[in-house]
Amino acid sequence: MTTAAARNGRHAAEDDVSRRLLDSSAQLSYDPATEIDWDAPLPADGYGLNPEWSTLYGTPLWDEMTEAQRITLTRHEVCSIMSTGIWFEMILQQMILRDQYVKNPAEPDFQFALTEIADECRHSIMFARICEKVGVPAYFPARVVVEAARLFKSVARGEVAYGATLVAEEVLDVMQRDWMRGENVLDIVRTSSKIHVVEESRHMKFARQEVREHMQGVSAARRRRSARLIAAAAYFIVRSLVNPGVYRAAGLDTERALAAVKANEHHKSMMRHACGGLMDFLAEAGLLTRPAIALYQKVHMI
Repeated sequence: MTTAAARNGRHAAEDDVSRRLLDSSAQLSYDPATEIDWDAPLPADGYGLNPEWSTLYGTPLWDEMTEAQRITLTRHEVCSIMSTGIWFEMILQQMILRDQYVKNPAEPDFQFALTEIADECRHSIMFARICEKVGVPAYFPARVVVEAARLFKSVARGEVAYGATLVAEEVLDVMQRDWMRGENVLDIVRTSSKIHVVEESRHMKFARQEVREHMQGVSAARRRRSARLIAAAAYFIVRSLVNPGVYRAAGLDTERALAAVKANEHHKSMMRHACGGLMDFLAEAGLLTRPAIALYQKVHMI
């Protein structure tokens, strides 16, 4: 097969994936404004996320906490994760728009990219309304991370942009698959998790497709550079998920709580499990280099 024929074959396969994703979006999408009962009162005993996903679960400090403290902590943790999700979804939308700039609007890739942006806008509003409903203030990454992200979103292209997108989506996907089934989790979190899981599954397929496409025939130097940049993005995203302020909000000593989190083998194991499929894909794509692995290990993704 000639190079041109192979390229045409890949393009046709990519178009087919995007068409199927567009069809799926048309058949199965949700409107959080109507799917979630925003007027329902919050039960006092509802957790923000499955206790097993709390950063302190499995530690002596967790055993000392009252039930009210555990509930408060998990509500602040889930809203911190959602706030970080909003922050990264805004970065994601800018990267996708830049990647699709002046591309053929008749192409399925272009049309699904805009569909994904529309989904992400709804998701961000949904997360914002949940935090407002729960009464938790906005949590943001550290200032240095926010400023570094301004540069990242301006320069990230191709596999780096879509690889970073995939990292954020896959980690949250595994968490939310548990939250949507958690019987002791707030209904608004369970329903929003279901919406996000269904719609993000399409986004992850699209991101994987784009990473594979952009990695075709790249040089070894570009592969190594992209692997490091994606791993660096993953490092700061994961480090930013749970803001230290959540422990103070639950009436805990922040320094003691952070020390407990650092030593929490249970949570480290949960994170490694959540990232298993992602690491397999990055290895398949040639993006799991030794320097990248070192960064993933620092945040217990591998």
